[in-house]
Amino acid sequence: MENVQKYQRQYFMPPKPTYDWVKKDYVDHPPIWCSVDLRDGNQALIEPMSLDEKLEFFTMLVKLGFKEIEIGFPAASETEFEFARTLIEKNMIPDDVTVQVLTQAREHIIKRTFEAVKGAPKAIIHLYNSTSVAQREQVFKKDKEEVKKIAVEGAKLLDKLAKETNGNFSFEYSPESFPGTEVDYAVEVCNAVLDVWKPTKKNKVIINIPTTVEIAMPHVFATQVEYISKNLKYRDAVTLSLHPHNDRGSGVSDAELGCLAGADRI
Repeated sequence: MENVQKYQRQYFMPPKPTYDWVKKDYVDHPPIWCSVDLRDGNQALIEPMSLDEKLEFFTMLVKLGFKEIEIGFPAASETEFEFARTLIEKNMIPDDVTVQVLTQAREHIIKRTFEAVKGAPKAIIHLYNSTSVAQREQVFKKDKEEVKKIAVEGAKLLDKLAKETNGNFSFEYSPESFPGTEVDYAVEVCNAVLDVWKPTKKNKVIINIPTTVEIAMPHVFATQVEYISKNLKYRDAVTLSLHPHNDRGSGVSDAELGCLAGADRI
């Protein structure tokens, strides 16, 4: 290939990588599974699903046995919002199923999200903001402290609104665009969010590590996950989740090796 010198590695290895995951030759217990198939509000299909199609899809996922189902991004469109309200108002969510909704760390979107899940029997509010070098420099035009503050302020608002809104809520946080984020900085941001939520064994929260653009091989991701698992605060009160994409055909291997490295959920 011509001009290969122009390509540089965009991922970051942990400052002190360990490879305990390599010593394991199989996944010894099943992870928690969360379906995100209904999330087409912010990553829309060419023809997004209608309300009826979403309701049919949700029913199918329940029949398949999923106990955690991300039902979308309620602030993204009226259909997404109505989908959440319909599931709640028509009592379509089984007692043993928890729904999950996605929100950016932006005040008006978070508030709209809580409007959508008001009265939910069990709902995970999934907060995210981008943390990568490229997003910090080119989109937010903010430094590390300023981007971390976006996450912290979002976490505080979730905590406040959860106390003011009728329903049963738990929290999840994702450092979006993690593959292009310094691993130790991703941990720093996640720990800052955890310091706001102060999870306990009885009231766990989820930290989700997404491979939204796969720019490294699976063994690199596993090493990153192992570092995160070993350096998160409140580790026994945190469910470490992975959201692997499949850009380079590594979705399954990222998930499997990530489980070896300490992940609890896919």
